[in-house]
Amino acid sequence: MRAPRVRRSELATPASSEKMAAKSAASGADLVFLDLEDACAPLAKEAARGTAVAALTEQDWGRTVRAVRVNGLDTQWCHDDIIEIVTGARDALDVIIVPKARTARDVWWVDVLLTQLEAKLGMTKRIGLEVLIEEAEGLHNALEIAQASDRLEAIIFGAGDLSASLKARVDGNFDPVGEYPGDFWHFARVQVLAAARAAGIDAIDAPFPAYQDPDGYRRSATHASLLGFDGKWCIHPGQIPIANDVFAPTSAEVAAAREAIDTYRASEAQGVGAIGQDGRLVDAAHMRLAENTLYKAALANGEQP
Repeated sequence: MRAPRVRRSELATPASSEKMAAKSAASGADLVFLDLEDACAPLAKEAARGTAVAALTEQDWGRTVRAVRVNGLDTQWCHDDIIEIVTGARDALDVIIVPKARTARDVWWVDVLLTQLEAKLGMTKRIGLEVLIEEAEGLHNALEIAQASDRLEAIIFGAGDLSASLKARVDGNFDPVGEYPGDFWHFARVQVLAAARAAGIDAIDAPFPAYQDPDGYRRSATHASLLGFDGKWCIHPGQIPIANDVFAPTSAEVAAAREAIDTYRASEAQGVGAIGQDGRLVDAAHMRLAENTLYKAALANGEQP
């Protein structure tokens, strides 16, 4: 089984830009994906594959997870995207991101193609998958998509295309254009999060297009983090440190988690179950929460939980 990866920040970079790819390698993002889909004009998509391969194989990426977002399965480019990128990059590629998944069969198709390529090329390293939930059908089938392949490492909430698929009335930042009671995207976010957790994989929150609004990005990231998301897309390098901060437990949270576990285990050894601490009940459920905190802290520090 592959060791877990940290995914607090996932930076989008046009696959067609050598300059931006070079900068992204040193950006400090946990994951960088070179984008062959939305970030590339149709006439640039085929040439961008070679640019992406060169960036993957020639840049020093350090600990950054190296990914490519291919074009959708319903396009003329997807098949050759996967073949050319994998054949050219081989072990320099960690993850392929699949957009607009609608059913589990979409994931299965990519899995089968990757399995054939890896065998043909004699690769020993398995390429992981991340999948975007950004169509109404995909949201409806989120659980079966999340469980479709043991290559799948994360599912991503894609608010932009989902807005169009749902025919929602939103602005360029995917916020409602009129007054709306509560969080407009709460239900969809929880559907994606629950599917990821049921499948034992990561959940990544949507991009925040207003890249000159760092406070807005922090609010959006904080809401997702409180729900339980593992990270968030970044469309600008300035968003990376915010995501890395928001999706990592604070030192106070880590200390409180360790204290709770130590106190509970000591009482447990004396035959006591639930205990009181600082005027609050502490039981087995709180141990699970504390362990989640320590798990995320270890990943953020570059350690294996």
